[in-house]
Amino acid sequence: MGSPAQRVSMGDSWSRQVHPDIESERHQPSFNVERLTNILDGGAQNTALRRKVESIIHSDPELSLKDIYFMTQNERYEAAVKKKFHIQMIAQRLGWLEDSLELQYTYRAVSGDLGLSLQHIFLKAVRSLGSEEQIARWAPLCNKFQIIATYAQTELGHGTYLRGLETEATYNADTQEFVLHSPTITATKWWPGDLGRSATHALVQAQLICSGVRRGMHAFIVPIRSLQDHSPLPGITVGDIGPKMDFEHTDNGFLRLNYVRVPRENMLSRFAQVLPDGTYIKLGTAQSNYLSMVVTRVELLLSEITFHLQKACVIAIRYSVIRRQSQLQPSGPEAKVLDYQTQQQKLFPQLATAYAFHFMASGLLEFFHRSYRAILDGDFSLLPELHSLSSGLKAMVSEFCTQGTELCRRACGGHGYSKLSGLPSLVTRVTASCTYEGENTVLYLQMARFLVKNYQQAQASPGSTSKRSLPQSVAYLTAPDLARCPAQRRADFLHPEIYTRAWAHVAVRLIKDSVHHLQVLLQSGADKHEAWNQTTVIHLQAAKAHCYYVTVKSFAEALEKLEKEPAIHQALKCLCDLFALHGILSNAGDFLHDGFLSGAQVDMLRTAYLDLLLLIRKDAISLTDAFDFTDQCLNSALGCYDGNVYERLFHWAQKSPTNTQGNPAYEKYIRPLLQSWRSKL
Repeated sequence: MGSPAQRVSMGDSWSRQVHPDIESERHQPSFNVERLTNILDGGAQNTALRRKVESIIHSDPELSLKDIYFMTQNERYEAAVKKKFHIQMIAQRLGWLEDSLELQYTYRAVSGDLGLSLQHIFLKAVRSLGSEEQIARWAPLCNKFQIIATYAQTELGHGTYLRGLETEATYNADTQEFVLHSPTITATKWWPGDLGRSATHALVQAQLICSGVRRGMHAFIVPIRSLQDHSPLPGITVGDIGPKMDFEHTDNGFLRLNYVRVPRENMLSRFAQVLPDGTYIKLGTAQSNYLSMVVTRVELLLSEITFHLQKACVIAIRYSVIRRQSQLQPSGPEAKVLDYQTQQQKLFPQLATAYAFHFMASGLLEFFHRSYRAILDGDFSLLPELHSLSSGLKAMVSEFCTQGTELCRRACGGHGYSKLSGLPSLVTRVTASCTYEGENTVLYLQMARFLVKNYQQAQASPGSTSKRSLPQSVAYLTAPDLARCPAQRRADFLHPEIYTRAWAHVAVRLIKDSVHHLQVLLQSGADKHEAWNQTTVIHLQAAKAHCYYVTVKSFAEALEKLEKEPAIHQALKCLCDLFALHGILSNAGDFLHDGFLSGAQVDMLRTAYLDLLLLIRKDAISLTDAFDFTDQCLNSALGCYDGNVYERLFHWAQKSPTNTQGNPAYEKYIRPLLQSWRSKL
């Protein structure tokens, strides 16, 4: 890792000295931190490139994140657009291309505090759903910022349920145009980023109507603002939706369409076409139009959602070796709060989860690239599994990261409630991920349908035509099962094979149970839709267990590839063990339910788990340093590399406008109030 001077460049005088309490934590690490950073980055060359980009970004005062905690919504929006403008100038000067690693690292360097970010989502959708001709037309316009585009799917009355979208696109064969219309108030597009004040074009998801027949959701590129003066075009009602929990730098907006006409060529046509005479031609599957959402979900796991938990862990764990409170021994000094087992129990499972999600998402990304190429070539065989994995794992990652960042915030006590800690904004930003790109419960249930279908296929009779090989992620449904856990001592629970098979057992049992309850209702004469609804809580539980199994398995497989690097392997294995065992202890009832684990085994497992906390304690700072976030990126008074928490917190507080501007309430109210009492005295 770079020297402290390289990693700390906030310009504060006290940054020249590293706090001794955090410096001692970095003395003689048990593994090479720089090497682990390289592994997380996908190679030393990527680490070098990222740091080069960060150096460029952090040296430009126009791209600073300083003082954003004191800004109004309008100031945040303007600052974010300004940063986007300057980054585009840098990218043009240095030849950084769209989708390049350089621009990905730029996004990380400024903590995603950029305007016009939906341009990227628009481009992904065009490349996923558009023909080669459409890509050739629209991609250059976006890349050169000749247009500013957004992605408009969610409506005032519908979100994750895409078939319920009400916006209509009716084809007129006489003029060879689509007429887009919002027939009801609930058909208003609501929430798209960059729509409120910025976008000139929108990719609008609408129900296609051809020759009087509804053909389902399709994507249409719709101009919404003039390229001359930015005013709304005829038939367009557009604006900002108002205050939100976070994302104040993004102008989330609304859009109503009043019989707006666009040419036939503006319907994205990789998987479906409308001929000039109105003939509809389907080129893909019914799920093809969901591909752009799958692309976005997979990308979010690595580039957005997991970063929030990683940062929260860095901030909270660094602060926890600076903060001292009470005594472990009556005659001893005040102890670092990280030395308390209860603090370790709060933070180390979150750190383990952050690493688990990194390796799981990396594996999912590899599968995505393989599947995506096949889908674009017309092979849709992997799409159901890709859709299932991206849905369930997005739900799991966003759910766990939201819970984890909040736990990290609480673990920092009162200072964690200060925006200057950086933690409240991490919590409020990651909370949004539980809803955007699919509400989590709905996504878990989409995975559950995939699990039910494949479990039933696995149970088909040997001669059945439906009995064929299962997708890789659910192949364990046909593997031999263990009725009882073979662990006999606590050390046995630290074998990845033991806890991976334990998770497989519970996932299979819960999936089997969900299918059984569904079939009982169907056999009793219940309607299939009502039967599904009456068993969704059980399906949800099964989907969550499957997601945990997939993540544990991915982490364990990643460890196998690191066996030639024993020091790093050992440090990461402790985290993998902790992640698996923490999940078992948190869901102990599922493992005790059928006797797979006994009470005595749970006791042994808990002892092994608590022993892991001590092992991870000595490497905690090194494991967070390996994420290699710069101080500017963290933007946290509590989480800086040098550990000078109290100096920074006090200094930053002085910059609050409430301390630099007058107090109008004094003259208006406080002074008269004081004087009114004084006159009576």
